[in-house]
Amino acid sequence: MKQNEQELQFLKDEINQMWKLVISQVERSKQALLGGDTERAEEVMGLEKRVDAFDLKMDSLCEHYIALYSPVAIDLRLVLSIMKISLTLERIADYAVGIARYVADGDCAGFFAQTKKPLEIESMFENLLSMLTDSQVAFNSENARNAGKILAKDRKINEIYRNAFQVLNGQLQKEPAKIDCGLKMILTLQKMERIGDHCSNIVEEIAFYTEAKILKHKDRP
Repeated sequence: MKQNEQELQFLKDEINQMWKLVISQVERSKQALLGGDTERAEEVMGLEKRVDAFDLKMDSLCEHYIALYSPVAIDLRLVLSIMKISLTLERIADYAVGIARYVADGDCAGFFAQTKKPLEIESMFENLLSMLTDSQVAFNSENARNAGKILAKDRKINEIYRNAFQVLNGQLQKEPAKIDCGLKMILTLQKMERIGDHCSNIVEEIAFYTEAKILKHKDRP
């Protein structure tokens, strides 16, 4: 294997390690929110700096590769995609930390527990985690044929998010004293919806890398 090929493989290995870490962050934030687990929430917050360090490392590695090898065509698309995916993964991890912070506060544990089922929180998380893992498979297999199926899960997340406002409105009419907790839940759902959007952005980068297709700002399948 040539030196530049070894370097590219190293970049792929590193972004995969970051990917796995971010998936674990989202999984932990799910466990924290669904179980009211403040210890798990603390774990998510404690790993934030590690994700940030990965993002900085990926930037440096990609810039070094471009400067050293002047890649073209698919190799250049790969490196550019890795840089953007790294940034997107870091943002996803930030949202996971934001969710964990609301759980760690502990003052809305009861409200979160009674609303998680009607708000379909678990379904949202399952779709998010599926998008993250499926997009990683697509990246490693260099195959974007399942992009449409992955993006369809984002639409499901958006649907749950839109319906949540009516559910919360009904709950807060019964418990007006819980308005602060209702606001925290809205912000939590908003963070989950944004994770879905960022997962879609990753899929777009994979399509760019593997097929030189630009999906951004186009109607998603």
